[in-house]
Amino acid sequence: MSLHAAIFYLLGALILGSAGLAVTRRNPVHAVVYLIFSFVGSAMLFFLLGAPFLAALEVIIYAGAVMILFLFVVMMLKAESADQASLSLRRWIPPLVVGLLFVALAALTAMREPGGAEVLKSATVAPRVFGRYVFERYWLAVEIISVLLLLGLLAAVQLGIKGTPKGNGTETKTGAES
Repeated sequence: MSLHAAIFYLLGALILGSAGLAVTRRNPVHAVVYLIFSFVGSAMLFFLLGAPFLAALEVIIYAGAVMILFLFVVMMLKAESADQASLSLRRWIPPLVVGLLFVALAALTAMREPGGAEVLKSATVAPRVFGRYVFERYWLAVEIISVLLLLGLLAAVQLGIKGTPKGNGTETKTGAES
């Protein structure tokens, strides 16, 4: 197995692991941290497969903008930490280990030694070619992912609405309504 393949499979395992941890965490902040790791790992896979533009978009859009949206949702829901134990170092050891693994793989991918025994050859693919490939062969997966993201957004909005107080029927009507 080449170094390129080993990095690919290790990244895939880390992405699956961090996505699984993001789904199973009770603390929403920890879930967001693991989801950020998953997005950054996906960006590293794009870079490894020869699509640096998509890797940059993954980091900018998903790991940046979407995670800010998720953090706003967490703040909107007023998620409170159950106790002071959430601040202990013991709870942050797994995210730190996963994060350090991602940093090590990123360093191995980006700063490889040119005079080393096995140099990773960088592949480049035009964004247009990559997009055509993805949408021609994996159009169903792309549509399923978009529906899942829409459902997640609707669920977050519903959870936010659930916490707002309902009217008790004693509201006063304004002049325009009467």
